[in-house]
Amino acid sequence: MKHLSVFACVLMGAWTGATAFASEVKVTPLGSTKGEFCHLDRAMIFEDPDGTRILYDAGRTVAGPTDPRLGKIDAVLVSHMHGDHVGDRTIAAEKEGDCGKPEFPNVVLPTTNSVQIAHEKGAVIVTGSEMPKFFASKLKSIGGDPSKSLLVRFGASRKVGGVTITTVPAAHSNGVAGAMIGGDLGKHLDDAGLTAYAGPPTGYVLTFSNGLVAYLSGDTGVTAEQKIVVADQYKAKLVVLNIGDTFTTGPQEAAYVVNELIQPVSVIASHANEAATKDGVVVGGSRTDQFIKASKAPVYVPLSGRVMAFEASGACASGC
Repeated sequence: MKHLSVFACVLMGAWTGATAFASEVKVTPLGSTKGEFCHLDRAMIFEDPDGTRILYDAGRTVAGPTDPRLGKIDAVLVSHMHGDHVGDRTIAAEKEGDCGKPEFPNVVLPTTNSVQIAHEKGAVIVTGSEMPKFFASKLKSIGGDPSKSLLVRFGASRKVGGVTITTVPAAHSNGVAGAMIGGDLGKHLDDAGLTAYAGPPTGYVLTFSNGLVAYLSGDTGVTAEQKIVVADQYKAKLVVLNIGDTFTTGPQEAAYVVNELIQPVSVIASHANEAATKDGVVVGGSRTDQFIKASKAPVYVPLSGRVMAFEASGACASGC
């Protein structure tokens, strides 16, 4: 009887551990170089405890819909229409070794990487602003279902699986390059030095089934909504913040957002626009290094392929 009790305790402990792991949100960066955080790395997969998988800003470092790292994708998020986020070209495959200068030999215009992935995976594309009509037309152009391009504007939300998705304002631009439009209209825009307008860019707030709230900044400067909406209304505990400077908040500005406005439990650096690591270690003096040192919250570096798991509280449970 005693042995049976011990066995039952072991089983209970194993079940408890499995349940705890199952309640965490997994975040998997998909960069250009395995185990590194490189110049144009943007893409991340967020996996809800219920198995819902969301791809954020596929950009250029996902090697199209056949990239073996993707697996099942239920929703594709695109913060704005710039090529390094929506995906105007792609890597051939994730490489090994030094970050160096990533190469993107595969041109995927005018369709875009995000549209091709969503179509092949049977996923919805969830965007705000005026972007849904653009993505609907692109899906239709390759034989896809335009109704899978879903609108969620600021102040509203949609649910995909166990994840509630809303958009929040970002201070950036959102021009659509002529090559992404194609045809005579695209050529005329390029010749005139103009871009089409797809409405304001966005960030996202994701609320997962375990209660974790994550803010994905997209390309942005400092905004009042980061305090009023992201922190006060949604109470985000995990922040994915773009820190690349010039085009977005730089290290010090991003640290202000973390320290003074949102005050999250955990932060994932993104969009550093540099070879931020070597052999998986942050390069001293880099923008990423400056941001880590300036942030009061722990900053985790998105090394390509390394899965990070986060609890409902926002604390990192593993992989960080």
